[in-house]
Amino acid sequence: MTNEKARQLLKECEIDPREKVEYPPVAISYGNKVLSTKAGNKVLKVPIGTYGNFSFIQAPPKSKKSFFVSLLASAYMASNHFSGEIRGNREGKKLLHFDTEQANFHASIGFRRVIDMSGVSDNYHTFALRQLSYKDRIIAIEQALIDFENVGVLIIDGIADLVSDVNDLEQSNLCVQKLMEWTARFNCHIITVIHSNAGTSKPTGHLGSFLEKKTETQIELELNNVHKDWVTVSCKRSRGYPFEKFSFKVNEVGLPEVIGDIYDPLKDFNKNSG
Repeated sequence: MTNEKARQLLKECEIDPREKVEYPPVAISYGNKVLSTKAGNKVLKVPIGTYGNFSFIQAPPKSKKSFFVSLLASAYMASNHFSGEIRGNREGKKLLHFDTEQANFHASIGFRRVIDMSGVSDNYHTFALRQLSYKDRIIAIEQALIDFENVGVLIIDGIADLVSDVNDLEQSNLCVQKLMEWTARFNCHIITVIHSNAGTSKPTGHLGSFLEKKTETQIELELNNVHKDWVTVSCKRSRGYPFEKFSFKVNEVGLPEVIGDIYDPLKDFNKNSG
């Protein structure tokens, strides 16, 4: 690298601490938070993800991860009665949705769910990358970001298929570096999905560890112990205000929907003992 190239890189990365840097706009939110300021109360959207950052969803196998992705995607495309307090701030931006592991038939079912729930198909672009190598999947995703202008949200379900081994340190680091590069370069929010290690709440491998260190929001899904058909969604870590825990279920027609209140067994205990 030449000295001139290094100076150019530094110039692009320089931040003047005397200048006010605005909080990045919210891409997807869940609920609101009221803050007391000198100018009075201010209502802020609680971000699941902001533009220029990435989040990831972790869960054990068969925890309805793809259904939750459909909830987020449909809410981003258009507010709907399935998504509860999940809200998108799309403003005409595009959503790119990549499935890396399912064959075309099953991938298309998931993509169709988003359209059925949101009622919107314009600016929603979907791809099944199962047949590609892990290196070609990265190339294809980057090319899509270049070709589709004004991308707001990019979904990668799941990120483990962008490496040959989730415990390969170099590949895992480069993969997460790509997420950070894409979010900065295209000012989009990236949502990706990874399994949890068996019997733990840790995301899989070195790839999961790198994701934890660099993510804006770490989202954890757990099967509900009381209602067997519910899945509980928690904000495990956040660089901002964490969103409140909530649950969703898959309804009788196979579409995910947010449940209004988490089941609290103490409420029933107090009611019955009163």
